[in-house]
Amino acid sequence: MLERYFVRPETIDQIRASWIGELIEQYVSSMAERGYADRSVYRRVPVLMRFGEFAKDRGADRWDKLPEHVEAFVAAWLENRATHHTANARRKVYNDVRGLVVQMIAIVVPGLHGKHRVGRADPFRDRAPGFFAYLREERGLRESSIRGYRFHLRLFEAYLGRLGCHDLAALSPPILAGFVTETASILGWKSLIGICSAVRTFLRYLHCEGLLARDLSHAIQVPQRYRLAALPRSIGWDEVRRMLEVVDRRTIVGRRDYAILLLLVTYGLRGREIAALGLDDLDWKHDRLLVPERKANHTTAYPLSPIVGEAILAYLRDGRPKTTDRHVFFRHLAPPQPLTDSAVSGRASHYLHEAGVAVYRAGSHTLRHACVQRLVDAGLPFNTIGNYVGHSSVSSTQIYTKIATEALREVALGDGEAL
Repeated sequence: MLERYFVRPETIDQIRASWIGELIEQYVSSMAERGYADRSVYRRVPVLMRFGEFAKDRGADRWDKLPEHVEAFVAAWLENRATHHTANARRKVYNDVRGLVVQMIAIVVPGLHGKHRVGRADPFRDRAPGFFAYLREERGLRESSIRGYRFHLRLFEAYLGRLGCHDLAALSPPILAGFVTETASILGWKSLIGICSAVRTFLRYLHCEGLLARDLSHAIQVPQRYRLAALPRSIGWDEVRRMLEVVDRRTIVGRRDYAILLLLVTYGLRGREIAALGLDDLDWKHDRLLVPERKANHTTAYPLSPIVGEAILAYLRDGRPKTTDRHVFFRHLAPPQPLTDSAVSGRASHYLHEAGVAVYRAGSHTLRHACVQRLVDAGLPFNTIGNYVGHSSVSSTQIYTKIATEALREVALGDGEAL
């Protein structure tokens, strides 16, 4: 397979002479099977060769030892080649280099998956080894929720490390208060609520397992969030049209994204609901769109709008990769994998910025809010709107009454008598 990409025999000999040469060749074959562009192979093989030498110099003599050296290699790569980069550029280099090394290792190291974070074990794995199994098996949390716990508890673990507090039995209310105070100074209130909730759950678990003498979860004071205090991130329908107009439907990505954006603004779907859509959810015979496993634990059947149906068909006929996977929307670059909910939100954010629409935290929920707001402005009952967009409670819909868009516009453009 190497002969397909490298013309000079000495280059191929050099690769095969490496102690991980066989591993690299397996990886190249895997990339070819999954449709990677030739330039991706040319770019990745030299990096993998350097990683092999780096790991060997650090004492690695077996393939199953490679994961232990990933983080150190990426750190050395950044130190040598990205010293003068901006923070965002360094983060991109980190993700690119680390991602391709992890991807190669996943081929031969048993039990390692492409999305697994090599070198980043679960926080508190040694001191509370059963916590994440408890979240998964006893509380039944989704993997996306468990990832949030990992992120939040890594911050808590790092804070304790800076304090030199390595014994969980030594935790106290002042230590916990210091963590909340420090975290509040760098994160928004929504992120702070998530962190506080995760740490409280963790503390309750420690107490139940006998790792803490008393339950300290009450020492974590979650910031007060008042009902209907926030405003929805809604935009007007003129801004929605402007966003749709900037999509270039002549390209594969444009056809895919146009269908996604129409689903967001027409039905108010969540990003994860669009990412989970399958071909079996499109009932062409009865012109219906099925959205299963919504937040309110029910399936919604929508009439399939002709405009939305045509957009989806355009992508399915000329854009969607040929695959046995039943998901509707796929990433454009190799390997062909279904879009994630974060990717759906990222595409919405991209086109909102391209259209010059100024909105706080632009993303898929911005368009969901726009859909709900339009239904509220049309005077539909809250229960009807909530059922349409999959709200689990009518209170989730009531917040939109705080924005009387058309009424406020009339007041602003009138002569003041309406006041």
